[in-house]
Amino acid sequence: MQRKICASKRSTRHFVDCLNHASRYTFDLMFRSLLSLTISACLVGASFAAEDYKLGPDSQPQDVPHGEVKKAVFDGSKLFPGTTRDYWVYVPKQYDAAKPACLMLFFDGGGYAKVDGGFRVPVVFDNLIAKKEMPVTVAVFVNPGSIKGTQPGAKDVSNRSYEYDSMGDLNARFVMEEFLPEATKGLNITKDPKGWAVCGISSGGIAAFTVAWEKPDIFHKVVSQIGSFTNIRGGYAYPAMIRKSKDSAKPLRVFLQDGSNDLDNLHGDWPLSSQDMAAALKYAGYDYQFVLGDGGHSGKQGGSIFPDTMRWLWRDWPKE
Repeated sequence: MQRKICASKRSTRHFVDCLNHASRYTFDLMFRSLLSLTISACLVGASFAAEDYKLGPDSQPQDVPHGEVKKAVFDGSKLFPGTTRDYWVYVPKQYDAAKPACLMLFFDGGGYAKVDGGFRVPVVFDNLIAKKEMPVTVAVFVNPGSIKGTQPGAKDVSNRSYEYDSMGDLNARFVMEEFLPEATKGLNITKDPKGWAVCGISSGGIAAFTVAWEKPDIFHKVVSQIGSFTNIRGGYAYPAMIRKSKDSAKPLRVFLQDGSNDLDNLHGDWPLSSQDMAAALKYAGYDYQFVLGDGGHSGKQGGSIFPDTMRWLWRDWPKE
């Protein structure tokens, strides 16, 4: 009889253990499923938010005077020998050769120059200049150089990373000594550095900052969108360099834009790098603005806020 009772108790414990195990398994399965659904929902939400940037009325053609955009090719560089690059020059309708105009340079310029693209700089300039929300400004859009393939059928080799991601003054010298004198030939451009701005996206974003950092006596205004301040060619060092300039800050006005879903790879974390840049600019007392959205490595957010970026950049320029 005792043996039967013991056997019965063992069976009961086994049954309870099985129930507990099944319950834990069921709970674990339900938890994993719920977690998976939550993560998926968050990713879908983030993806939607990252795409939810629209161009506003200032980026649409309006009944205002329209400037002219002309395309050309520059292939005479000695600093970047063997390179060829397309460039475009926008001259606003209000340009008067008797009055010096401001100038804004755009790296990766082909994307900025498109009137039906993500930035539509000529359209935005037409609208803001007409409303006197920015000065009469000549825009120069330049693509990175490429080197012709030497073998039959070989593709051209892009010189973009070397020109844009590298530290030092080589690209700034190219801009000032070789390219801009050709691109602005015949135009009356102000000599006031407060009237000179430079803009770029991604590697073009760090290139824009580098040009102003190396030539602060010429370029006082910088716009860097999803800038690659990471370890591609040493750009991660800028925050430390900015902090060390606290007692002798350069006369720069800097606009930074990035998205929380930007790149994170072997070169670094783009959003964290941009936040580090912003913190350094704040510490050193620079005139800066940092806008962090939820976009990825694209120009959608930068394009959607571009008119307001220009208003901020030129906010204290005397209205004519």
